Amino acid sequence: MSQRKIVDLSMYLENDVISDPPPWNPKIVYMRHDQTPEQITSFFPGLQKSDLPDGEGWAIEFVQLLTHHGTHLDAPYHFHSTMDRGERAITIDEVPLDWCLQPGVKLDFRHFPDGYVASASDVENELLRIGHELSPLEIVVVNTRAGSRYGESDYVTAGCGMGYEATMYLLERGVRLTGTDAWSWDAPFVHTAKRYEASGDASIIWEGHKAGRHIGYCHLEKLHNLEALPADGFTISCFPVKVRGASAGWTRAVAIFE
Repeated sequence: MSQRKIVDLSMYLENDVISDPPPWNPKIVYMRHDQTPEQITSFFPGLQKSDLPDGEGWAIEFVQLLTHHGTHLDAPYHFHSTMDRGERAITIDEVPLDWCLQPGVKLDFRHFPDGYVASASDVENELLRIGHELSPLEIVVVNTRAGSRYGESDYVTAGCGMGYEATMYLLERGVRLTGTDAWSWDAPFVHTAKRYEASGDASIIWEGHKAGRHIGYCHLEKLHNLEALPADGFTISCFPVKVRGASAGWTRAVAIFE
């Protein structure tokens, strides 16, 4: 009898851990059981705190988030107003659910330095190394150096990025959902800014994201624990929270092994 194993690929939503540039940090206010009895008694006239078991209310949290906080799935609408060379870009509530539960493939790019922009040949060489031929709708995740820096001050500037050519290499082979353990699918902005200053070429800015103008796709950002995965032989589940008309949705991404 087979036994299912599930590996968590998601980071926490939490205060005080750097997973975004400082102005964009999430804010979570935790309320304990001893702080909330009045929230219950207000529903029931005459009810006193002392009437509740141990005088306790409920635990509850107030959360201020961007849809791009924590492990999340970006919709094509995040990248551009159009996709598929002129069609309206779909929002996160319109993403086909069958994109979000598919066999997974991991590309190990941890050896590339921070800010490196992976090319189509880098993707092709890695697929040759692991002996995998891509199939349509497979979910391709990229293990970068950023995965080892989660919780550290340099997380948002760590890891390589996926360039336009690397992204299109995947999309042209039928991939519609990708992922990275870095802050962004593209190279960290601090490195791209230096390249832009030297070249003046605006096409290098967010080039992996902007590939979605030509072929619509989604990607996961801020994955975690990709080091625990083999190159293939697992399924990824990453259904997004259904935020109407939004550019992204949070997800509890997992890898499933049968």
